Amino acid sequence: MRRTASLTTVATLATAALALAAPVGQAAQATSHGVTVAHACAAPAKGQMACNALQVTGGTPKSAHAESDLTAAAAPSGYGPASLQAAYNLPSATGGSGQTVAIVDAYDDPNAEADLAVYRSQYGLSACTTANGCFKKVDQNGGTSYPRGDSGWAEEISLDLDMVSAACPNCKILLVEASSASMTNLGTAVNTAVKLGAKFVSNSYGGSESSSDSTYDSSYFNHPGVAITVSSGDNGYGTEYPAASPYVTAVGGTSLSSASNSRGWTDSVWSGAGSGCSKYSAKPSWQKDTGCAMRTVADVSAVADPNTGVAVYDTYRTATGWMVFGGTSASSPLIAATYALGGAPSAGSSPASFPYAHTSALYDVTSGSNGSCGGSYLCTGTTGYDGPSGLGVPNGTAAFTG
Repeated sequence: MRRTASLTTVATLATAALALAAPVGQAAQATSHGVTVAHACAAPAKGQMACNALQVTGGTPKSAHAESDLTAAAAPSGYGPASLQAAYNLPSATGGSGQTVAIVDAYDDPNAEADLAVYRSQYGLSACTTANGCFKKVDQNGGTSYPRGDSGWAEEISLDLDMVSAACPNCKILLVEASSASMTNLGTAVNTAVKLGAKFVSNSYGGSESSSDSTYDSSYFNHPGVAITVSSGDNGYGTEYPAASPYVTAVGGTSLSSASNSRGWTDSVWSGAGSGCSKYSAKPSWQKDTGCAMRTVADVSAVADPNTGVAVYDTYRTATGWMVFGGTSASSPLIAATYALGGAPSAGSSPASFPYAHTSALYDVTSGSNGSCGGSYLCTGTTGYDGPSGLGVPNGTAAFTG
């Protein structure tokens, strides 16, 4: 169940104009940087998960012209493959061949393959289709009895497919659609993704922690040798499940901007990224921060700020084609694809531990905050590990191999 918004967000929530701009069933809100956004998925009922995709509904994001500036070619608004690969030093031209990244979401996007084709064609990426064996869509049990369509989750699906394509154009993509947004159905979809051979599984959804989480952990997320990524949430300081699972890589969010430094880019903590101490999940052995006795969220991060958002193509129902999205729903598939670029994890390994063994292969995120926690590292970007950005953002793939 989605957590209550922060006081800052509440204070800026919808005027009548913003409410009209938001798609039906979605709450509109203003970011601190001038763009307005709406949650792609409606707030969930108790015990359900919500996707962590945020659609830019008004204003001009800082990333509006980044791709065209970088490539000198016409491009939609928002970061595309060239920008993301450059920012995170990804070997996308050569890596990922033969690897399958699974995307787990709820409900059906009937236009998923067709919309993916438009995205990839726009940026000169090779075709990824059912016919050529690159793309596959299944229901949560691995069949073709797809669930009912849902426009909000379809936007999430398009965001996920596009971000895997942006970071790892050579990867195959497996889309597993759960029958509903319950943890039981989404978890079943995770198990199906692993059963079908995916070594990388991205989950861009979350809900309130509960005493059932340890059962979910053992039933759905304990897959040695499989890198499972989960978005940390879009409502600022505070934890969500399954990001809090000790078996997953919890992915926080940053604001990504070009910079006049040696890297050419800089990341700061995005104010909406989830982070903090889990109430129920034990701390994994590789996590050594001292301010949390339990599991700390997050582990690593990538761009998630809608004001430095990414380009996404989606046409299902009310979707308008090219749009700009943010949220940690963007960062989770980016990190899953980065794991895939690094190659299959070794048998029996715990891929969530890999970044902790290779901290020098990450760009540290040392500024920004996602809420109030007494100024501690749990909600504040600082040198070394911090909650909102974890150990940092990718600098190549070395931190994601093992």
